Amino acid sequence: MNDDPVRDLAHLGRHALRTPDPDGTVRYFVDLLGMDVVAEEDDTRYLHAYGDYEAWSLKVVAADRAGPAWVSWRTVTPPALQRRVRWLEDHGHAGRWRPPDQGMGSSYEFADPDGHLFRLYYDTDRYVAPDSRRPVLPTNVSAYAGRGANVRRLDHVNLLSREVRACRTFWEEGFGLRTFEIVRHPDEHDEAAAWMSSSIQGHELIYTQEHTRSQGRLHHLAYLVDSREDVLRAAEVMADARIAIEAGPSRHTAIQGFYLYTREPGGNRVEVAHGGYLVLAPDSEPYVWSAEDWAAKPSWGAPLPPEFHIYGTPDPDRQETRQ
Repeated sequence: MNDDPVRDLAHLGRHALRTPDPDGTVRYFVDLLGMDVVAEEDDTRYLHAYGDYEAWSLKVVAADRAGPAWVSWRTVTPPALQRRVRWLEDHGHAGRWRPPDQGMGSSYEFADPDGHLFRLYYDTDRYVAPDSRRPVLPTNVSAYAGRGANVRRLDHVNLLSREVRACRTFWEEGFGLRTFEIVRHPDEHDEAAAWMSSSIQGHELIYTQEHTRSQGRLHHLAYLVDSREDVLRAAEVMADARIAIEAGPSRHTAIQGFYLYTREPGGNRVEVAHGGYLVLAPDSEPYVWSAEDWAAKPSWGAPLPPEFHIYGTPDPDRQETRQ
């Protein structure tokens, strides 16, 4: 019997975001976060952060409503991609192959237990900086952005789920994700949140409790900056741009990163993030928070606004909110 854990995922990959205000969304990511548009196709634009080694990390798609189109993972090898596809098909989660997309090779699209769409891929084009963005250090991908918040790369994605435990188990059993922290409901059976990763990074994929009857919604996506001071800089940038700051700057209890939350003009919540711990121990167990301990929030910073735990995209009708 082979007890070795599944290690077929390399890292969280590219993602696609729907927006009813594509021009405003692109201006937000370019002017305020410091990303660059690297390709355009019909009503779609592809954006790159200066530390992304792949040709792009964000696909902005014009749509009637905001929300996630899909999230992806890059596998470690082509055979690893095939192994994960076989697991999905053998366990009742069959999806479909999607064609290449602006330097992202053929990918396999499927849904998690809550209906969020994901894609798996291996083949990818690397970013090649034009002369105007060529870094002085050849080991860097691109020159420092020097614009807005100067986000370096995609950090993590937080998805809302009606069944956090089911989603966590799906990724642990099928893909070998490691869970580093869990929040229990008061009944000590159901889960309110889980922080997972394919690596030693404290979180790449988060699920938090969905408080409406909707499914497949985004809580937020996060881009990484180099320091806490950069998070404070992002707050200044957002304030001067008249973008409302929903939460932060402050420090998270789970994973312990520093954060700032705003909503881009299309309505999707975006975090500018720094830090968070690394887990070097290969045999680490997840820390499980009781509802009581979690409510005590043994950290510091201003409390999050109540809407923070309810709002997501697409935005459901108010009558769908659970009482």
